[in-house]
Order: sequence, then structure tokens, then C-alpha cells
Amino acid sequence: MRLDKYLSGSGMFSRSEAGRAIRSGRITVNGEVVKSPSVHIDENTASVKYGDEAVVWTKYKYAMLNKPEGYISATDTDPSDTGRTVMSLLPPEFTRLGMFPCGRLDIDTVGLLLITDNGPLAHELLSPKHHVEKTYRFRCSVPVGDEMHERLESGIEFSDFTSKPCRVVLDPDGLSGEISVTEGKFHQVKRMFHAVGSEIVFLERIRFGPLELDNSLPRGEWRWLTEAEIAALNSL
Repeated sequence: MRLDKYLSGSGMFSRSEAGRAIRSGRITVNGEVVKSPSVHIDENTASVKYGDEAVVWTKYKYAMLNKPEGYISATDTDPSDTGRTVMSLLPPEFTRLGMFPCGRLDIDTVGLLLITDNGPLAHELLSPKHHVEKTYRFRCSVPVGDEMHERLESGIEFSDFTSKPCRVVLDPDGLSGEISVTEGKFHQVKRMFHAVGSEIVFLERIRFGPLELDNSLPRGEWRWLTEAEIAALNSL
């Protein structure tokens, strides 16, 4: 693999930044300074550093975004659409690396969004066959009583699908809580609450399978997944 491709594949550099870093003499391979971006290295065994910092190439990239309200969960939009995509919150090299949002959150839904270039894993996470659980923190307009609670958890029949049984944990006021579903139908949680006589006024995804939203991550910010988080996702 070319050295500049290795560097850009680490997520630390764009391709042009990688070239500049190499030519500056700050990149070493196995302890030796290399100044040619076209030098080929073994990505599996080479020890590459930028100054004193190790640079590690990985086949796939994984990032967590704390999605804010007002952004579309897509890589691009129709030219006539004035909506902003979540990719505009991320470094430009994410798009160049082929990274994309795994699944979608409505434009007014906030919280956990996985950004990756691992297509096979994204398919596994989103496939209806695998029933990957998604948990949301919600607030609604009308308190959820016992009958409404039972209807939500037992499944609701719509014209186009019937929601599967789910878990709803209510706060004492009945106006807020957490709901965990194993499907990802369009506007599903909002439609479920509407069907029982309430409306969602706030919705935040806090868990996606084994991945939990980092509470220290500000809205609109992102970070790379930890090795433990990546291992948990790949163990599904």
C-alpha cells in the first residue's frame, strides 16, 4: 500500500495532508524517515509514526456522532432540498473515505448516529432479520397511562405494518421515559405514540445495539469509536 494512502486511511489525514506530512520529514516507517508519498509499505506489519504519535491504518472506520436537530441522515441531498446533512458536521475526508450514516434519524430526532464505511456491518445492523435493538429517550404531550403503556408494548397495527412488541420504561410523570424497539420503520416511534393518543415532542436515540451514546459528547460533535465499542459491534 502507498504510504500516503496508508496515512489517509488512518483517519488522521486527508490525502493532501498526508502528502505534506510525508514531504515535511515528520513521517517515519519502522524508525526511518520517508519523504516519498508513493513508497509502498506493508499495512499489516509496518510501524508508522507522525512525530512521536503512532499512525494506525484500519480496514474500516467507525465514528459516533451526537446528531443535533435540523440535519438529514444522508450523505447528500437533492439540489432543491435546503436541508443540511449530518456529513456536513464531519471532516471532509469522511466522505472521501466512503463513510456514511448507518441508518437514519428523523430531521428533528437527536442523539446517537453511527458513521462508518463498513457496508457489511451496516447491513447486519439494519437488517430486519437481526432485530437489533434501538433505545430512545422520549418526551410526549399526554401522560402514558396503563392502557396506553400496554398497547405500546404489545404492538400496534398500522395500515402498512404491525409494530413488534417493545419495551417502554416510564418516568413517574408518565410524560417521559425510554422506548426500545427492534425495527426501524419510518417515523415508527412517533406513529406509535400518535396511535395511543399522545405525540412525541422530543426524541433522542441513546443506544443502538451494544453502542451507547457518550454522554460527554456535545450535540453536533463526533469521536472515533473505542476498540471495545468496535469489538462489541462486530460480535453481533
